[in-house]
Amino acid sequence: MLPPMRELAVELGVNPNTVAAAYRTLRERGVIETAGRRGSRVRPKPATTGREHIRMDVPVGVRDVSHGNPDPALLPSLARAFTWAAEQSDREPVLYGDNPVEPEFARFARAALDADGVPAGPVAVASGSLDAVERVLAAHLKPGDTVAVEDPGWGSLLDLVPALGLRVTPVRVDDEGPLPDDVRAALESGARALIVTDRAQNPTGAVVSATRARALRAVLRRHPEILLIEDDHGHGIVHQPLHPLAGTTRTWAFIRSVAKAYGPDLRLAVLTGDAVTLDRVRGRQRLGPGWVSRLTQRAVSRLWADGAVDAPAVAAAYGERRDALIAALAERGVPAHGSSGLNVWIPVPDETGAVSRLLHAGWAVAPGALFRLGAAPGIRITVSTLTPEETGPLAEAIASACEAGPVRGYA
Repeated sequence: MLPPMRELAVELGVNPNTVAAAYRTLRERGVIETAGRRGSRVRPKPATTGREHIRMDVPVGVRDVSHGNPDPALLPSLARAFTWAAEQSDREPVLYGDNPVEPEFARFARAALDADGVPAGPVAVASGSLDAVERVLAAHLKPGDTVAVEDPGWGSLLDLVPALGLRVTPVRVDDEGPLPDDVRAALESGARALIVTDRAQNPTGAVVSATRARALRAVLRRHPEILLIEDDHGHGIVHQPLHPLAGTTRTWAFIRSVAKAYGPDLRLAVLTGDAVTLDRVRGRQRLGPGWVSRLTQRAVSRLWADGAVDAPAVAAAYGERRDALIAALAERGVPAHGSSGLNVWIPVPDETGAVSRLLHAGWAVAPGALFRLGAAPGIRITVSTLTPEETGPLAEAIASACEAGPVRGYA
């Protein structure tokens, strides 16, 4: 605990207003926090990988449906694209000071964004969605600022925000995305930023519908000063149309990773947004890694040019696996959610018990604690490699593990 301001002023021999100003600055920067009548204290150092400790080792012989990975069989071959990119790089090496964004990559990326109604803006490249989110947050916020995030939501993001010294306020979601009333309350209470997953929300599979998008835009128009970040990592593996919120606020960023459709190891995401945000992100990037490998950008451009991923077919394959599991669970009286993407979210009355019983039955699932702040307990199933023969036995095991009774909703 820190000493009272007047007491510290006497000890240091300075005006109490000077100490009050210093405490205020430290509080604004997230170094200290006020604990009511108990005074002020130094904030504990935020954990950077807190949720990693919740993960479990999958024993030999247990079927792992917890991983969150795409189906390798649905990923394109990279050999031809990288061979072509390497040959081009031999002819035209990328050197220090060159454009950090491959022109052909920017052309393809911007055309796809335009087709989906994402407002015009410059294009940058980041090393995946989380890298892009971190750079955008750092471009506008300072320690102690509050960020509104989906609950349940992406576990890595829930760890990242406090690791940056920022505060988290949860926003509940349903199958159509963030609840407008929760977003309104978060912004009215002082949140400086809002992060929304447009499609294939992790872990629930939620998709921002046209109706929900209109409601969210109406809320955002009353708060044009906040930073809006949209994550469309599901691009290329979903069939639902995009309903972007971008452009409703003065500062915004829209992010598209290629991980789910083309391969996680590519470590590449498209980033666009307002001119100020992109200028800050690119400026800071120049002082760090400099740029994301243009060899990789060229390879991805080639994949796009060749139509290496049949997006409708991939979306249909994942949709069939999700729908089959959800239907099998419904037959056994277990409600589940999964409108898009790779995962199915199942509310459970006893999360720890359900995970343990399923592991004993030969199934490793992701505990909901990886994705929750205040949301009700649940488990996440990744269906990307689930076969038709496995669907029934898995649903039966889940029903047995949840025999204490179903839970409605996940908000």
